[in-house]
Amino acid sequence: MKTILAIIAAILLFGAGVLLAPRLQPLLADLGHPSAALVKATATSERKPLKYRHPMNPTIFSDTPAKDDMGMDYIPVYAAEDQSVTSSAFASRLKWSIPGVRTAPVERGDLSRQIQTVGYLDYDERALSHVHLRASGWIEHLKVKTLGERVRKGDLLLEVYAPDLVNAQKEYLQALNGSISLLKVSARDRLLALGIAETQIQQLEKEGQVSQLTAVYARQDGIVSALNIRQGMYVTPEMELMMLADPSTVWLKAEVFEQQASWLAVGQKAEVRLPQMPGEVWEGAVEYIYPDVDAKTRAVRARLRFANPGERLKFNMFANVVIQTTPRAKVLHIPREALIHTGTEQRVIVDLGEGRFEARPVEISIEAADRVEIRSGLKPGEKVVTSAQFLLDSESSVRASLQRLSKPAMPEVWVEGAINTVEAASRTLNVTHEPIAALNWPTMTMDFPVAKGVKLDGLKADSKIRFRIREGEDGRYQIDAIRPSLPTSLPKGEGSTVR
Repeated sequence: MKTILAIIAAILLFGAGVLLAPRLQPLLADLGHPSAALVKATATSERKPLKYRHPMNPTIFSDTPAKDDMGMDYIPVYAAEDQSVTSSAFASRLKWSIPGVRTAPVERGDLSRQIQTVGYLDYDERALSHVHLRASGWIEHLKVKTLGERVRKGDLLLEVYAPDLVNAQKEYLQALNGSISLLKVSARDRLLALGIAETQIQQLEKEGQVSQLTAVYARQDGIVSALNIRQGMYVTPEMELMMLADPSTVWLKAEVFEQQASWLAVGQKAEVRLPQMPGEVWEGAVEYIYPDVDAKTRAVRARLRFANPGERLKFNMFANVVIQTTPRAKVLHIPREALIHTGTEQRVIVDLGEGRFEARPVEISIEAADRVEIRSGLKPGEKVVTSAQFLLDSESSVRASLQRLSKPAMPEVWVEGAINTVEAASRTLNVTHEPIAALNWPTMTMDFPVAKGVKLDGLKADSKIRFRIREGEDGRYQIDAIRPSLPTSLPKGEGSTVR
C-alpha cells in the first residue's frame, strides 16, 4: 500500500513540474534570472549533455560518453543556457540585472594604518609617594583610616612609638648640652636620617623634651591608594605603610597585539574615547613603549599621559584607543570591500567598461580604516567593483574551468607491464603494470585501449612489454607505443585488480 502511494505522489509531482515550468520560464526571463534557460529546457524537451566529466578528476572532460581507467562512467554535464553566449556577455548581463553594482577608482595618496585597541587608566607613577618608617615601632595614632581618603601636603598621617627614634632624640639633647660641636652635628644628622622632620627637630631644640611619639606627615597632595596598616600594628622599615597618588595627571596603558608591535613609535598621535563619556575625545601621543610582552595576554603596552582637571578620569577606567601610525606616502589604495580573499591569494574584479569585467590577482600591503594598499596588480584610475564582486568572481571561475578544457595533453609516460589478455576486436589490452610515479598510481591490473596504428600482432598473454601511455581526447589513458620489455617486468597477476 505504501509503495502505491509513493508512486502516485511521484507522478503528481512530475506532472506539476511539467505544468508549472512553462509558466515560470517567462517570469524568470522578465527578471533576467539566469535559471530561465534551465526551466525552459526542462519544460520543452529532454536536456542534451554538453560534455561528460571525469568522475574523479573534474578538470577532465569528454565530448562523448566514456569510462575512466577504473571502469566508472563519465558524469554528464548539462548546459544551463545557450552556449553561444560568451563569458563577456554573461558578465554584461550581470551588471544590469543585479541591483546595487558599484565601482570605485584606484587612487594614489598617503595612507596610514590605525591601531584600534583598548586600554585602562592608571596612576602616574612619577607622582606616587610611598610612606615607610626608618625604625621599627608601633602605630599609636592613625589619622588616615580609609582607602581613597584625600590628603594635603603637610597633613598628619600617623604617630608612631619607635624606641630608636626616642633614643636618637635623647642623644641629640645630650649633644646640645655639651661643648663638642661635632657631636651636635652628627646627632642632628642621625635624626634626619631616621626620618624625623625638620620641624620636629626645631621643636625638640626649643622645648628640650624628648617626644615619645614621632609624627609622620604627607609629602604631597593626593589620595590614599594603598593602606597596609591599622591602629596598634607593629611595623618595620621594609613595610609600606601607605601610598599616596596624585590624580591631577593619569597614565593610559594601551594593549597592542604582538603582531602590531612593529607599527608603534614614540610620538604617534592617538585618540581616546571612554564609554562612560560618549561623544568626548581625548587627544594625546604615545609617550613610552614598554620593552616586554605580557606573558599572559601576549600584548605590548604603550603609555599615554593626560591631564585630569576636575578628576573626571578615574583610575582603572577602560578606554577605546586609536593610534595613528606613520603614514606611507603616495601609495595605491582601494576600498577594503573590493578585495576578495580566496585563502591562497587576494584578487579584485576590475571594470573594463562596456559590461566587461576581469578577475585580477593583486598583492596587498597595509590596511588603514576602510582602505587597502595595493603593491601590484592595479594602476591608478582603474575601477574595481565594490559590490556583487563575489558573483562576478564566481563567473570568472567558471570561465577559467572552460579554458582548462583545452589544456595540452600530459607528457608521455613509459611503463613496464605483463599482458594478461588481448582483445583484438576492441583493441584493448589487459595489463598488470608497475607503479607509475608520474600519475601517482600503484601496481594495478587494468584495461588500456590501444591507439590506431599500433600493431597487436605477436602480442599474447604472459608477454612482458614496455608501453607508452598518453591521455586521449576522451580523458582516458591509451597505449600509443609498445616495445619489448626489460627483464625486470612484473609477473602476471601481481598488484590490485581494477576493471
